[in-house]
Amino acid sequence: MNVRLEKLPLKEKLGYACGDGASNFYWRTFDLFLFIFYTDVFGIPAATVGTMMLATRLIDAVTDPIMGAIADRTQTRWGKFRPYLLLGVLPLALGGVLTFTVPDVGDQGKVVWAYGTYIFMMLAYTFINVPYGALMGVMTGDSQQRTTLTSFRFIGAFGGGTLVAYFTPELVQWFGNGNEQQGWQYTMAFYGVIAVMLFSITFFTSKERVVPTRKQEQSPIADIKDLLANKPWVILFVLALVIMLTISLRGASGTYYFKYFVEREDLIGAFSTVYLLSLALGAASTPLLTKFVDKKKLLFILMGLVTVLSIALYFVPANAMTLIFVLQAAIGLCLGPKSPLVFSMYADAADYNEWKTGRRATAMTFSAAAFSQKLGGALAGATIGWLLASMGYQANQLQSAESQWGIVLLMSLIPAGFAALSLFFITGYPLDEKSVSEMQQDLLDRGSKASL
Repeated sequence: MNVRLEKLPLKEKLGYACGDGASNFYWRTFDLFLFIFYTDVFGIPAATVGTMMLATRLIDAVTDPIMGAIADRTQTRWGKFRPYLLLGVLPLALGGVLTFTVPDVGDQGKVVWAYGTYIFMMLAYTFINVPYGALMGVMTGDSQQRTTLTSFRFIGAFGGGTLVAYFTPELVQWFGNGNEQQGWQYTMAFYGVIAVMLFSITFFTSKERVVPTRKQEQSPIADIKDLLANKPWVILFVLALVIMLTISLRGASGTYYFKYFVEREDLIGAFSTVYLLSLALGAASTPLLTKFVDKKKLLFILMGLVTVLSIALYFVPANAMTLIFVLQAAIGLCLGPKSPLVFSMYADAADYNEWKTGRRATAMTFSAAAFSQKLGGALAGATIGWLLASMGYQANQLQSAESQWGIVLLMSLIPAGFAALSLFFITGYPLDEKSVSEMQQDLLDRGSKASL
């Protein structure tokens, strides 16, 4: 069998999953806790936090494709993408500690510190995560194997995220021993140690198998032009952005929802854990689901269900605890397959680019995935900050009826609207299983001719 279609061993799938487990000790911490950390612990106004999250992401508009271009042109004995897993993990760990450090300066100094450390954190995340995401695209050329691999990846992601959701509040309290600022700092240092170990496992267990059918000598600008002419990639970029808005809005506002609307701050960990476990179960079911339903059709069905369930949550009263948890679990089950499906489709888009142009820019393709994720999170953060500020949110105080209503909107109708919008973009995605299979066969034939 051609090495490009070689079946991946279980050890390699588990090893690759460790990398996203490591990433989610940061991504999920940001998603669930960073906004409320900035407003309720760091002491920055909600509107300022929202603007900061959006402004800093503009830097990613440049750094993500730059990192993709660098990684695509890297040549080492360990491959194109694997070396960055070791090179990038220490800056990532340092960035996490600095971001959750509260300096002893005035209000303006705090804002400057928050901007600087958050920018550094996201640069470090880009440096390691763009190559990590691209690695999946070269570990196998088989579409179903990629779906399976991305399912393992996001089981690792949601597994790491579940640990973050459940243990972070407890760790902050334990490490801080009454000093919440110290608790956050030590918790992030602890997560940094775990990330070093997990990314090292990914490095030593993974293998790069897919190489371009011919040597690439074009410029990064030409790579970008190729992508902009790549219809599957363009649609996926917008689609991933819209879906990430849905996910990030619900993730970041969930802590506010339980603290200020349900008024059961003690259940934040349990609520987040149920959600993350549901996401993991949904991700784990993806390979089975794609055996019976085309990826595009499956994604459409799932996002339609997310729309309906999110609308239903709007009408649930604060004391209907069981129903709140049930709806949260159901939404998690529906959103869980999203990441394996979309990232597998990104790999197909990279193949499409090679098939159309004869050139392959795997990391550049996946840098778009990273950027759309981060931009979606940033837009969600800006939406949360500006909406809360406009409705009179005051940190660590009893909220007005208007502020509570805004928090409920952020958990229900607003993400429902973005989920509904995603349906429009899914219908425009041009690749189905049949076309992907034919494209793969053609690429294999070209590779066989080139080796003669």
